[in-house]
This record gives sequence, C-alpha cells and structure tokens, in this order.
Amino acid sequence: MPEPEVVRPQSVEEVSAVLRESSGPVRVRGGGSKWTWGATGVPPDVVIDMAGLDRVVEHAAGDLVVTVQAGALLADVQTVLGVAGQWLALDPPEPAATVGGVVATAVSGPRRLRYGTPRDLLIGLTVVLADGTVARSGGKVVKNVAGYDLGKLFTGSFGTLGVITECTFRLHAVAPARRVVTVNTDDPGPLVRDILRSPLEPSALEWDGTALHVVFETVEPAAETQALATVELAGSGEISDRLPAGFAARPWEPGDVAGKVTHRISSLSAVLDAVRRQLPGCRIAAHAGSGVVHAGWAPSRADVAAALEGLRAEVAAHDGTLVVVDAPAEVKTQVDVWGPVRGLEVMRRIKSQFDPDGRMSPGRFVGGI
Repeated sequence: MPEPEVVRPQSVEEVSAVLRESSGPVRVRGGGSKWTWGATGVPPDVVIDMAGLDRVVEHAAGDLVVTVQAGALLADVQTVLGVAGQWLALDPPEPAATVGGVVATAVSGPRRLRYGTPRDLLIGLTVVLADGTVARSGGKVVKNVAGYDLGKLFTGSFGTLGVITECTFRLHAVAPARRVVTVNTDDPGPLVRDILRSPLEPSALEWDGTALHVVFETVEPAAETQALATVELAGSGEISDRLPAGFAARPWEPGDVAGKVTHRISSLSAVLDAVRRQLPGCRIAAHAGSGVVHAGWAPSRADVAAALEGLRAEVAAHDGTLVVVDAPAEVKTQVDVWGPVRGLEVMRRIKSQFDPDGRMSPGRFVGGI
C-alpha cells in the first residue's frame, strides 16, 4: 500500500488549498498521540500535518480568552498563559497533545470534575471543510455558520467533518495554592460518594488503581482546611502540596486494549468490579468523580470480543458505555470499537452536509462515519 502524501500547511489558506486540490481520503495529524485511536478507517491519500499552525493568535488576558492555532502544543500554550497567571483548564496527560487534537478527540483529564471538557471551554472555532470552505463560529462572530454550533459538532468528531484550524477558549486563573490528599484504597466508590455529598470542592478526584488523590486548588487557607477535612472524612490520608508522580497517566501501554468506560457516578464500585471480572489482569484508573474509568488490558485469552461485549452489557446497566479507544488491529476487526450510539442517523446526515463525498477520515468514527 503506497504511503500517503504528507503536507504541512502554514496557514488556513494553505489548508483550504490542500482540500480543494485533493480528491481522495484525507486525515489530519497534530502531535500524533491519538493517531491510532478510534476505528481503523480508510487509509488516507493525504495527511495534513498541522505542526505549521502553532501560534497563540491572541491572548486577551483581561477577558480571560485565548485564540490558538490548532497545531499548537497544549503544553506550550499553558506556558504562554502562565506568564499572566492563567491557564486553559484542560489537562489530558499526553505530552504531545495539540489544541486541535484535544478538541477533535474530546479528551480531558482529572480536572474535568471542576472545569468540564473541551466543549465546555470552547467558545469559538475556525474550520476548513472538505471542499476548502473556511467557516467560523462563536467567539467574536455573532452568527453561527448555517445555523450549526460548530464547536459542539467538531468536538469529538475525530476529523470526520473537516479540519480544525483555530480555537478560542475561555480561561481560568491559576490557583495560588494546592493540597493533595492521598488515601490508599482498592474501592474509591464510598469515599468519592461522601466527598461529593460534602461541602468540599475538589478540582479532581483521581484514582490510580491503588490510591485516591483528592486535589484542592484554591487560596491557601481554603486548600489547607479542605485537605484536613478530607483526611477526617476518610479516616486516613497523607497531605502534600504536590501532585504524585504519574498523576493522571492513562493505564495502558502500546499493544494493549485501551478502554474508556463512562457510567453513572454512583455506580463507580460496581463498574470497577465489572471491569476487573471481564478484563482479568487489566490496569485501571478513574476520573472518580466524573464517571469515567480507563482500563489497559493485554489479553491472553482468545475470546477478546466476548469479554469486551460482556463488559459493554454490564456497564449499560449503569447508564454507561464502553469505547475501545485503541487496540491492536486484529482486535479492531473483531469488535465495534465505538459500540451502540444514539442518534446515529442524525450524525450521518450531518456528515453528509459537511463532507458529502466522505473524504474526511472515512470510517474512523461511529457507525463507519
């Protein structure tokens, strides 16, 4: 199979020109950290590498707003914003994550508990559609294109609607103090329940498989007071002003079956039990207050598909879903990595409106979109 042509545009106009001049399947690449996520899809003829669009276009510090090109590394953006004591409250653990990649795959990290996900922070978007049309919505633009909220449509679309080239986000001030309470536990469910029912206001409740890390980021007196209250509530715990090593790391390695389970928050204990039974020997971590469990599994059994479908059925009873974020190619041929999705026909119609010829990352998203 021939290698795809890789193009590295330096402007929105060049992205538009690439799409106008090409006719086959196209994929977009940011930092490459999520290149294999999702369904395998159709091999592209053209790969658009976004590394050349990596600028912070405008930082209106007084308005707590930033506009950034999609190829910018999230870590670099945070460095720029940090000079003004601000940050973009998105914290996925992938060091090569770009702004566009974060939005396109809708990834988040532990602090989604307090600040939400990319769609909650995104207020403006510039995209290039399959025919080369440049479309903008949100931000300083009053009217959305064709009546669509492009930010919500493109967030999590895995490159199947067009190329994200520029994003505008609302920002937050960097908290002056931090406390992290670490409580060793194999079952964080009861403590998470008690914390969420209490007056405590954590930024994150992150379980790494052996310990729950309760993060408070606020002014100094409040951080200390809440940390002490958490230790009292839990009956034990260690307090630090630093995040632990490996905080928020995904529990999978190359070659693993990487799963993301969402669930009713009150069902955390039951879902962790189901994951352990269905995927024996897997590594597990959780955004414990947000209803998200991640699992990394190196299966030694032949019935991988049966195990995944069994887990999918169990978590459905807890208003949950299982997405196989990544997996070896032979596993992806055995299972529907996305699983059942509501509103699939509506999504197909939207796809046909934005990409009628099906050129943008075909087959990578739900239902073969």
